Amino acid sequence: MLPTLAEVLELPALKRARPRVVVGSDRLDVPVRWVHIAEVTDLAHLLRGGELVLSTGIAMPDDPDALRRYIDDLAAAGVSGIAVELGRKYHAELPPAFLGAARDAGVPVVLLDREARFVEITEAVHIRVVNEQLEELRESEKLHSVFTQLSVEGADTAQILHEVAQLSGCPVVLENLTHQVLACDLNGEDPGTLLTSWESRSRAIRSGSHTVHAPSTGWLVTTVGARGQDWGRLILIVGANPTQRQSMLIERAATTLALGRLLERHQESLERQTHRTIISSIIDRAYSDPEEALVRARAVGVPLKGRELVGLVLRLRESGTGLAAQARLSDTAEGAARACRELRLPALVGSLDDLRVGILLPLSSKQRLEPTLHMLADRVRHTTGDAAVLAVGSSADGVREVRRSFLEARQVGDVAVRQSDQRPFYRLPDLHLRGLLHLFRDDERLQTYVERELGPLLDHDARHGDDLTAMLRCYLGAGRNKALAASRAHLSRPAFYERLRRIGNILDADLESVETCLSLHVALLSLDSVRDER
Repeated sequence: MLPTLAEVLELPALKRARPRVVVGSDRLDVPVRWVHIAEVTDLAHLLRGGELVLSTGIAMPDDPDALRRYIDDLAAAGVSGIAVELGRKYHAELPPAFLGAARDAGVPVVLLDREARFVEITEAVHIRVVNEQLEELRESEKLHSVFTQLSVEGADTAQILHEVAQLSGCPVVLENLTHQVLACDLNGEDPGTLLTSWESRSRAIRSGSHTVHAPSTGWLVTTVGARGQDWGRLILIVGANPTQRQSMLIERAATTLALGRLLERHQESLERQTHRTIISSIIDRAYSDPEEALVRARAVGVPLKGRELVGLVLRLRESGTGLAAQARLSDTAEGAARACRELRLPALVGSLDDLRVGILLPLSSKQRLEPTLHMLADRVRHTTGDAAVLAVGSSADGVREVRRSFLEARQVGDVAVRQSDQRPFYRLPDLHLRGLLHLFRDDERLQTYVERELGPLLDHDARHGDDLTAMLRCYLGAGRNKALAASRAHLSRPAFYERLRRIGNILDADLESVETCLSLHVALLSLDSVRDER
């Protein structure tokens, strides 16, 4: 954190020269990066910005136009200010042309009424700058040490946010891409005050790839994500003026949260770890050449080449944390692998996350899918009990299509776990739209879709306290029947039509278009899923 011009003027070496600000007294908060002593007029090309220029004025031109050019050149170079010692050339005041040019360019001008020792001033300022930089470096090293330790220890989100709150003395909130609070540590502040109407307040603050500060709310906001996939925002409620340390703190915490999400894995047997790595690499398309996946699978005794490939997912019925949940997931994976071995079905079996076990099943031309699935479902239930449901993706002709098969199986499993019909296994046709969207409520792509389709309307309602989103929901829920929608909304037709017109303008959408309305309707259902159980 660099010292400001106001702080520099308070240094003893400068105060002895009796500094007097004659231009730019409202700009003394500008940072000073360095001091440059100059007794020539063509020095702008030597500067990098942020310098306080010291001069006796002895070489300054007398011509008003030349003086203006001199000031304009320094302003263009980004100087923090100009300090002129009186007595050598100027005895009481600076020329009006000098002051006018500085005022127009927004450059602070300081008169030194007494003879100044420029070397002492330079030393004092440079020591202050270097000390500030050293302090910033120490803080950076301290934060690096703290958050590296948290990463090594596998700290969870709550622990990381608690550390941020303790180090900053401020409340901290982690939200997803649709501005729903995922976790927070309010540092003793009242939740009713800080979290009320959170979504509408958060929507008012735009952020990008860099950390931003919103003076109106005092929020310091940074994006959380890794590998090009942003999944949330971290918000530190700091007040009016965040420090450099607070900015470093929130960015380091965001990195730790992103890293933790990438590293969250449970302990498995070496075989399960190997299988999981191969499955994950296929799903994530980490292999640049599909042939590599075939080779790696073959090396662990699972031939994939020339086979019909089917992605299966065993979805645990109960979620949880801690050692019990890890043991349950591990037991399910080992039980599924044992069932495959007993049926002489070579398959890759490994955990996909905390709730799901993936099975990549390769079938030869002699094996029929339906009977094989029934046998496997029966044997899996025998070995794992009723702890999970078996979901089946569509068949894939090659490794490149396996990702789609697993995604389908995951969708089916998350909805099927709430079914009560007790089928041996479930497929995609068993799903309905609401169940599908509910499954994807934590997926950043669905949240991004909601924001793209409905963001402007949600922002408008949040800013103005309107209910236009509800009116759109009413219109689409009535099958685009305006008269019926107006009746359900308890509005006259003209009043309802006027609201539809405003909605169309805000969203820049044609509400007479079937395709547009279908997209908006899916976005509204998605919004319900995202907000569900938050």
